[in-house]
Amino acid sequence: MQTHELKPNKPGRKKAARIGRGGKRGTTAGRGTKGQKSRAGTKMRPAIRDYIQRLPKLRGYDFAILKDKPEPVTLNDLNKVEGDIVNLETLKKAGVVSKKSKTAKILNTGEVTKAFTVEQLAVSSAAKKKIEAAGGTIKA
Repeated sequence: MQTHELKPNKPGRKKAARIGRGGKRGTTAGRGTKGQKSRAGTKMRPAIRDYIQRLPKLRGYDFAILKDKPEPVTLNDLNKVEGDIVNLETLKKAGVVSKKSKTAKILNTGEVTKAFTVEQLAVSSAAKKKIEAAGGTIKA
C-alpha cells in the first residue's frame, strides 16, 4: 500500500438531534405548541379509576378507556398452541397474547387444523362454528 492509495474513511451514521434540551434546539420537543398536552406533569392513568370511584358524582360513570379490552386471537394463532386445551395461560405460554393481557377473544380468521377445547375465553359466533366443525368444544 502506497500513500497515494490511502482513502479517507466513509463518514458514519450522523447522530440524531437531541431535542428538548434547552438552548436553541428543539424548543417544543415534538409536543406542538401551547395547550394541556404540551405541559409537563402527569397524564391520565388506570390508577385514577380508584380515585374516580371515591367521588360520588362519577362513581357510576362508565369510563370506556379504562376497561380491559380483550386481545384478538385468530384461528391461525390457535394452531401455535401446544396441546388441545386453549385458555389464557396457554395462549400466553405460546406467545400469542402478551403476558399482561387479562382477556382474549378468538376471532374467525384462518382455519383450525385440530380439535381444541376452549376454556374461559370469548369466542365469536363464526369462530365457534369452525371450532365445533373441527371436533372441538367450547366451555364457558
